Amino acid sequence: MPDKNLVPVRQKAFWAHVWLLLIAGVMTAPLVWMVLTSLKGPEQIAAAPYSWWPRPWHWENYAKAMQAIPFLRYLTNSVVLCLGSVLGTLFSCSVVAYGFARLRWPGRDLLFGMMIATMLLPWQVTMVPRFLVIRELGLYDSLGALIFPKFFGEAFYIFLLRQFFLTLPQEMIDAARVDGCSELGVLWRVVLPLARPALATVALLEFIAAWNDYGGPLLYLNDPQRFPLAYGLEQFVSSHSSEMHLLLAAAVLFTLPVVVLFFFAQRLFVRGITTTGLKD
Repeated sequence: MPDKNLVPVRQKAFWAHVWLLLIAGVMTAPLVWMVLTSLKGPEQIAAAPYSWWPRPWHWENYAKAMQAIPFLRYLTNSVVLCLGSVLGTLFSCSVVAYGFARLRWPGRDLLFGMMIATMLLPWQVTMVPRFLVIRELGLYDSLGALIFPKFFGEAFYIFLLRQFFLTLPQEMIDAARVDGCSELGVLWRVVLPLARPALATVALLEFIAAWNDYGGPLLYLNDPQRFPLAYGLEQFVSSHSSEMHLLLAAAVLFTLPVVVLFFFAQRLFVRGITTTGLKD
C-alpha cells in the first residue's frame, strides 16, 4: 500500500507541473508563432480565418531574408564582437573580483561600494565621455570601439564573480600560497577552475548582451561593412517593413544562435546562478 502521507505531496507536485507547463506554453507561444509565420507566404498571413499552420511550407523565406542583406558579413561581425566581449569581460572581471574577494588592501570596501554605485548610472550618462575616449584612441568606426571597453570590467559581473569567489574554501587558497603560488597563480590554478559555473554564467550573459547590442554600434560604427547582426536587422526592418514573412524569417535567424547557446549552456548557467552566494 502506498504511504498515505505521500499522496498530498504527489498531488502538489502534479499540479505544480501542470502550472509550469501552462506558464511555459504561454511564454513559448510567441516564439512558436514567429517560427510558423516565418514559413508562410504573404497571402497566408493575411488569410481569414487565420491558421497557425503554414500550407505549404515556404522554406525559401530564409534564403530570401539572407539575400536581402549581407547576412554572412553581419553574422561574422557579431561573432567577432561577442567573442571579443566575452574574453575581455572574463579576463577583467575575474581579476578585479578576485582582488575584491580574496585580497586585503586599504580602501577595498570603499572602492567596492563605489563600483557598485556605478550600476545606478544609465548608459546615456557615460555615452559622450566614452565616445570622446574611443575617438581619441583611434578606435572609432571599428569593432574595437565595442570590444576595448570590455577589458576594463563591468560592475555587475564583478559583483557576481566576487560573491562566488567568497564561497570558495579559504583553506585551498592558503594552501596554494604556502606551496609558492603567486596571487595570479592562485587565481588561474585554483579559483578559476572551481568557478566554471559562475564564469559560464557571465560568459552567457555577456554574449547575449553583445549579440543584442544596438546602441553601441549605432554610436561607434559608420561603415556598413562593420555592422553587427543586431544593427543589420534594424536596417532590414526599415527596408522590408511590408514583408512580414521575411521580417519574421530574419528575426528567427537572429534569435536562433542565442537559443541554441542557452540550450547547451543551461546547466552551467543555472548552476552558476544558484551557487552564487551572498556572503559578505
